[in-house]
Amino acid sequence: MAQDRQLISSGSAFEAQIGYSRAVVSGDWVFISGCTGYDYATGELRTGAADQADQALRNIAAALAQVGPDVEHEPVTMADVVRVRYILPDRNLFAQTWPVLQQWFGGERGARPAATMMQAGLLEEAMLIEVEVTARRPKKISDGLNQRADVSDPPL
Repeated sequence: MAQDRQLISSGSAFEAQIGYSRAVVSGDWVFISGCTGYDYATGELRTGAADQADQALRNIAAALAQVGPDVEHEPVTMADVVRVRYILPDRNLFAQTWPVLQQWFGGERGARPAATMMQAGLLEEAMLIEVEVTARRPKKISDGLNQRADVSDPPL
């Protein structure tokens, strides 16, 4: 159903050149493409695994913010992330990112999503991490029930 799909762009010419979207919204689900430590405001790639992880998560948060509320759904935030994949060219860099990941996803109010770390080459040698997430759009509260806690299986 094309009506049930919303494409979100970061504005990067790379998306049109290759043929992908920064994010795709389909029903209750938001699928965010892999994001790196590229800072769109400065046009520069951050240095260091921790700084790149933080910028990648800022890019993800910005994409989620573009998924506005509608009749059925509340705005989507990082608290709605249910799945995350970390891709690093060197698995030894992963521990350097843990404090950043804890800030974004940990703690009492954090999303604490299901997570996987994979080692694979990235597009550029200077890229030290790529992060991909899936989020569930929270339903508007009805009858006093908090819909953020009611998570069903994502589509396959």
